[in-house]
Amino acid sequence: MKEFFNKLLTGMSIGIVVSLIPNALLGEILKLLIPNFPFLQHILDITTIIMSLLPVMIGVMIGISFKLTAIQTASVGIAAMVGSGAIQKTADGLFALNGIGIVVNTGITAALTVLFVKFVGNRLKEYSILLLPTLSILIPGMIGYLILPYMKSTTGLIGVAIAKTTSLQPVIMSIIISVVFCIIILSPISTVGVATVISLSGIGSGAANLGIVAAGIGLAIASYKANALGTALAHVLGSPKIQMRNFFMKPKIIIPMLITAAVLGALAGILNIQGTPYSAGFGLSGLVGPLNYMHLADGGWTPQNITIMISIFFVLPIVLNSVLIYIFSRKLKMIKSEDYKLHFD
Repeated sequence: MKEFFNKLLTGMSIGIVVSLIPNALLGEILKLLIPNFPFLQHILDITTIIMSLLPVMIGVMIGISFKLTAIQTASVGIAAMVGSGAIQKTADGLFALNGIGIVVNTGITAALTVLFVKFVGNRLKEYSILLLPTLSILIPGMIGYLILPYMKSTTGLIGVAIAKTTSLQPVIMSIIISVVFCIIILSPISTVGVATVISLSGIGSGAANLGIVAAGIGLAIASYKANALGTALAHVLGSPKIQMRNFFMKPKIIIPMLITAAVLGALAGILNIQGTPYSAGFGLSGLVGPLNYMHLADGGWTPQNITIMISIFFVLPIVLNSVLIYIFSRKLKMIKSEDYKLHFD
């Protein structure tokens, strides 16, 4: 069971990062350039479409993690798409992309499909290419499709629980939201999905974004010795979700990041760091968080706001995480570099 869970999370992590990185890196920058260079709209549209292919990528990466055959891997990919909710039928009978779907349900559907194709094995013989994809859609795929409404409700409840914290004093509320999103970004739950469901905006969005910043920068610093520099940077430029497997195996590895998130969350409440439901879930990817803060800050791009943005989104996360990682690794011996090792074989 532990090995199954490890492979499942590894596949999900890779699929999520590969699908989301193009838009995360280019999205906000393209939006700034499009008014002067309209032809760039096509690139932005393409990266948005790629995001909606996340369920297929998750399914395929999970199939590869389990070393399935080509037909089995493709079957897991299409079944995952069926259970994701990433495509909806409109009132006109057309099919439209619906964001990235419900990531948790995508993972559940993919897991059921892996179990199904392993159970079927070689029983279908030469008919595998004809029957396995269809059966994967009709059995595990449809199970995922049927439980989708319930998983949407569950995700919504989590969002409502986070939204309730907004009724607290701003600083306390910001600390709670920042820490919660620092944890959610390392789970199969979509931070963008949660933030969108509850329309998290204002200081709440800023705090959520800083929680993800704390996780991304902290994990990049903690993991660079155990991984290549490019892989370490992927925590910041892509998504901290690539550490999802390690987090579930050893939750203590994010203690330094949680403390950093709490400090940054408090500062979000004090300094009025704001954002939108979209920016709440992305951290520093594509500079979504910092750019949205500058757009919403009183006065815009003033020297004071620029100083706050650089300090809160870059300097403090690096300093706080570096100090805390040193304390927890060298002094307290609670974590070590190997805890953050990523296996993409």
